[in-house]
Amino acid sequence: MGFFDQRPEPPPPPPEPRRPAWARPETVLPGAVADTVILARTGDLVLTLGDLQAYPNGFQLAVTAYTREPLRHRSAFGSGGFLRRFGPGPVPEDFLRFGLRFADGSVVTNLDPGPSDESDAGPRLVPQGGHGGLHRHEQSYWVWPLPPPGRLDVVCEWPARGIAETTAELDAALVLDAASRATTLFDD
Repeated sequence: MGFFDQRPEPPPPPPEPRRPAWARPETVLPGAVADTVILARTGDLVLTLGDLQAYPNGFQLAVTAYTREPLRHRSAFGSGGFLRRFGPGPVPEDFLRFGLRFADGSVVTNLDPGPSDESDAGPRLVPQGGHGGLHRHEQSYWVWPLPPPGRLDVVCEWPARGIAETTAELDAALVLDAASRATTLFDD
């Protein structure tokens, strides 16, 4: 027997990683909600909620800020704003606060540290991609789980931009109906 014939058996392959219950499905075509909602408006800014796409286990939405004047200082956008997480203490006034209140009273905001990735505790508001230009910036979020039937409040506040705490009331049926139209592409 030669030197290289005495190799140990290779270790077994690692187990397939568990996909968390809160993760957005990768092989599902979502159902869409066609409407865009104006969340808040000043003379120089319009904040909207749109691009709502629902899946069997949650939904994605986009918060978009449109400004009259070009955005020279973007601290409230991108990694400096929409995606930033805060510890205890005051939140800077130039940070856009955004959150949802479900009919069962549960609340999730972009200020929450959020549970660990291994936890299936909810609800969750998970930042997704963001992009924009001089007069527009959009930030997408994944929300898990689907809301219970009833009222779904969308709450925002942006003190530095003159937007006091504002609530837009939606009917969760819009999201739930869209989720019922989602199409799973592959049977497992």
